Amino acid sequence: MAQGPKRNADGAPIGRRALLGMLGVGAAGLAAAPYLQRGWEGVLGSASQLDPTGLTGLLPNPGGFRYYSVVGSVPRKDETNYELRLDGLVDRPKTYTLSDLRALPQTRVVHDVLCTDGWRVDKTPFEGVKLADLLDDAGVHSKGAAVRFTCFDGAYSESLTLEQARRADVLVALNMQDKPITHEHGGPVRLYVAPMYFYKSAKWLSGISVTRKVIPGFWEERGYPVDGWLDGEDRHSDAV
Repeated sequence: MAQGPKRNADGAPIGRRALLGMLGVGAAGLAAAPYLQRGWEGVLGSASQLDPTGLTGLLPNPGGFRYYSVVGSVPRKDETNYELRLDGLVDRPKTYTLSDLRALPQTRVVHDVLCTDGWRVDKTPFEGVKLADLLDDAGVHSKGAAVRFTCFDGAYSESLTLEQARRADVLVALNMQDKPITHEHGGPVRLYVAPMYFYKSAKWLSGISVTRKVIPGFWEERGYPVDGWLDGEDRHSDAV
């Protein structure tokens, strides 16, 4: 009687060994992916701090976010030297340290992040102090109608109407994606305006000032809409 083809000495077909090897490599790749992503994000973030052209913001990033600064470099702030000044048309101007902000009640908002460049990151959690709470604590004057934001990069600015600023989904944010906001993402504290395009969410926030009228921000002075609403957003002041 004819015999069937012989198997390898170890009894495992070569094709199966190759398949198992490829699966092992794939599993190792999946395990390493988060570390590789964070490493690449760090490279992009550091490069963006030295790139006044903004071209690093065009490089692909598996995390979805892009990095862009309007100045060549931005100083780093932390618990030892960060301050947020709230002033303008208020009864009680105040300066907050990072510890002060962390000690206040925190609100978590999960929303899609969209940039005018076309990229988006869905269902991104931010957590921080509601801007409305800080304004209430300061006591806004009757003539106050808008809020201006300045940043410790020395160049960027943004504005909201007072009604917009009091929304429950507008935060002085300390955490993003359930982690402290990194320097590259505008930390340790940034503005987060959930219902508007991401340029309204000023990075490296250092100043909040109540004003009589809306003062166009950095990009508004260069042609962007003052009201950067996302399509389909509820624009009522009590919306969340």
